[in-house]
Amino acid sequence: MPKSTGMEILPFENWFKNSINTPFLIAGPCSAESSDQVMKTARAIDKLNKVTLFRSGIWKPRTHPDSFNGVGVKGLKWMQQVKKETSLRTLVEVAVPKHVEQCLAHEIDAVWIGARTTSSPFAVQELSEALAGTNLPVFVKNPINPDIGLWIGAIERLLKEGIIKIAAIHRGFFPFETTSLRNIPKWEVPIELKQNFHELPILCDPSHISGNVNYIKKISQKALDLNMDGLMIETHINPSSALSDSEQQLTPHALDELISKLVIRKSSSSDVGFASLLDKLRNQIDSIDQQYLELLAQRMKIVEKIGSYKKENNVAIFQLDRWEEIIATRMDLAEKIGLDKEFVLNFLKSVHKESIQIQTKVMGNNNENTPRNA
Repeated sequence: MPKSTGMEILPFENWFKNSINTPFLIAGPCSAESSDQVMKTARAIDKLNKVTLFRSGIWKPRTHPDSFNGVGVKGLKWMQQVKKETSLRTLVEVAVPKHVEQCLAHEIDAVWIGARTTSSPFAVQELSEALAGTNLPVFVKNPINPDIGLWIGAIERLLKEGIIKIAAIHRGFFPFETTSLRNIPKWEVPIELKQNFHELPILCDPSHISGNVNYIKKISQKALDLNMDGLMIETHINPSSALSDSEQQLTPHALDELISKLVIRKSSSSDVGFASLLDKLRNQIDSIDQQYLELLAQRMKIVEKIGSYKKENNVAIFQLDRWEEIIATRMDLAEKIGLDKEFVLNFLKSVHKESIQIQTKVMGNNNENTPRNA
């Protein structure tokens, strides 16, 4: 659990003077490339009357120095023009305190902290201090790797500096293996973040999770089904000519079509019949949970006896043949009864890890250097 900062995160509806759309929508190009490109994209998005913030990358934290690293400060002037000619507010990524100063000088409405920056506590601390007292809303993207502690820590640093207009953006996590998506969603991570900060708005960036426009609708709907507060979708007037991430950017027309097809779920229902049935089903789940936890406790007591028996007979804790037998038989049963095999495998690994630890304690070999999985 995060440490209490004494500060409460301000709800979306209190961020700006005018009302905002629900869900909260952010759209705009990956990068600001030219005045013409920025303005044409902004005007087209503004006509949709569905988007609250116009985003654009001014400084691009690219892996290689020869990649397109953004146009820099001159792009902020184009964003100022967007504010003058449309009803859209502006949003820019910042990575160092100087970026914050330049955004303030150009009347940028909000900023976001990117995944690479969130991964560095030093960088987040410097930005938090630079943002203190500015009243700028701050969106915090998840770190590159699924480290919930870094994400929580970044939000805590902002709160500690008195910043209360904070939202998180789930953009997925870097995959170590090739997948159909650019980044792995790992939806359980933003769910855990919400458990730590109940009032924190969380948006999804389906563009970066997808890496390809073909997956954006599916990822967007999944995010809304999980009760996320909004979406950040990369949108370009002519994606094929984009200087960065062209495959994951929609046209404004495609964005309009996507939004119109999304199903917006309610957080709850006041229907008495629905509430009654839901309570009944949840009571059944509570009863089942209690039963399998009691069975799991019984299993671990048997594991403890096995550890004692092995110790008496000078037998090693880890038995490969037995572990492989457990995997084979349980996975076969899982398939027969319709359980997801990957879910069952992960569950068995967790149980086995705890079983190894219990037997290690019984053997009298429990110390900080003992591996938790054999």
